[in-house]
Amino acid sequence: MCAAKIDKPIPYYLQLYREIKQRIYDRTYRAGDRINESQLSKEMGISRSPIREAMRLLEKDGLLVADEKLGFVVYSLTVNDVEHIYELRIALEVLAVELAVQHASEQELVVVSDILDEVDRLIRDKADDERIIDWNQKFHQEIAQCSHNPYLARQLSTIEALIFYCRVMNFEGSGRATHIQDEHRQIFKALKERDAQTASAMMEKHLKHDLEHLYEVLTS
Repeated sequence: MCAAKIDKPIPYYLQLYREIKQRIYDRTYRAGDRINESQLSKEMGISRSPIREAMRLLEKDGLLVADEKLGFVVYSLTVNDVEHIYELRIALEVLAVELAVQHASEQELVVVSDILDEVDRLIRDKADDERIIDWNQKFHQEIAQCSHNPYLARQLSTIEALIFYCRVMNFEGSGRATHIQDEHRQIFKALKERDAQTASAMMEKHLKHDLEHLYEVLTS
């Protein structure tokens, strides 16, 4: 006798977690904005309990902070925060691509290539920035997986939400999608050629370019 498969509905707090996170990323909720529990409760037609649970998850991600007077507010990234995030990214992702050169299978390289092809298509089709950003994140995540070091990939995943937040800001300005894609192509070329020295140098250069652009965005 086969066991019946039951499709479980997505819990309210997870739906709210995704919705609030999306609103932060698309700047509906901006840095310093208070998240109004009462307003969300009325808008969504649910109690405040799952809203609070969602906001606690977002606080854990680093996207919200608890204020004694205001409740939960959208976190304002500082230059120091971005520096710390990118120090960690450079350390881990340069190592990731070096390991990927050694360990990535040909099939895994095909996956990375397909991701880049999809980004090319999205850029040609003038897709929304957010869709391109999502695929850019997949490029970096896949390289981390290609390292075959689960602890490295897991460490990066702990700041994934903040990395994505930085990516959104990093897209401010003209020609950013094409510039970032060109650098991703350079990284992949070295990875495919199994050139660890060039791959690691290209990854470090790419992340430092992103950091420089974020300085401009945050200080303008």
